[in-house]
Amino acid sequence: MKILAVCTDIDGTLLDSRRELSTRTIEAINRVNRANVPLILASSRMPSAMRHLQVEMGIGYQPMICFNGGYVIYDKGEPPSTVILDSVYIPVAVCAAIGALTRGTGIHVSLYAEDQWYAPLEDQWTLREATITKVGPEILEFEQVMIKWEESNQGAHKVMCMGTESEIEVLYFQLQKQFVNNLHVYRSRPTYLEIAPKTISKSTALSLVMKKMFNSDLSGVLAFGDNYNDIDMIRDAGIGIAVGNALQQVKDVAKEVTLNSKEDGVAVTIEKYFPE
Repeated sequence: MKILAVCTDIDGTLLDSRRELSTRTIEAINRVNRANVPLILASSRMPSAMRHLQVEMGIGYQPMICFNGGYVIYDKGEPPSTVILDSVYIPVAVCAAIGALTRGTGIHVSLYAEDQWYAPLEDQWTLREATITKVGPEILEFEQVMIKWEESNQGAHKVMCMGTESEIEVLYFQLQKQFVNNLHVYRSRPTYLEIAPKTISKSTALSLVMKKMFNSDLSGVLAFGDNYNDIDMIRDAGIGIAVGNALQQVKDVAKEVTLNSKEDGVAVTIEKYFPE
């Protein structure tokens, strides 16, 4: 199979134990670049939490699949200007309903739209996310964000709820029951709940990118992932690879299983498919 593109998840897949790009991974990405094959990042992250990784890998103008497929963009020109390939929001009314379910709990609700992150306060969850992603939020109360979005008829590309395992579990089942036809709801960690529109996924976004930018489909894609939000992409790609630390559900649909992300599993597989 001729590989026309490489697509990889970030957290738990591409990054090492320090949540950084290892030297071996960067060297492997350079092989992909020298072969003139596009490398596409697909993540639940916001754009600015992905751009610094693109720069480090030398792929600054390649497409990015942000918010699990809800916001698909690439940067063009000098200085970079953003070209939007797709943008799908969670409606304001649904965001407000999510907020109502968390009222009276200790759950932190962060809201994301385009390249903006709104957090209600600077607490342990805000600081943890800022450390992981190297991006800081705008501190704005949930209700104020709702007013802002109602005026602009906008919404969220992603809602992230963080709290104790017990509170997150209760919220998960409430959302699954109330919004089963409207939302993707999954636990990226026992204390994290990530929420996106039901109509999108990394797979649908990657299909769009391949069609619009490369006049192809997913059959020529080498893709890597580890979590629930990667299952469709790993299943649908020509060569879907699960890293060793991936959930069993991801491994079950993968063509291959590589080493753990902390052991440079992505780099090891790229070296196999891009020998020099």
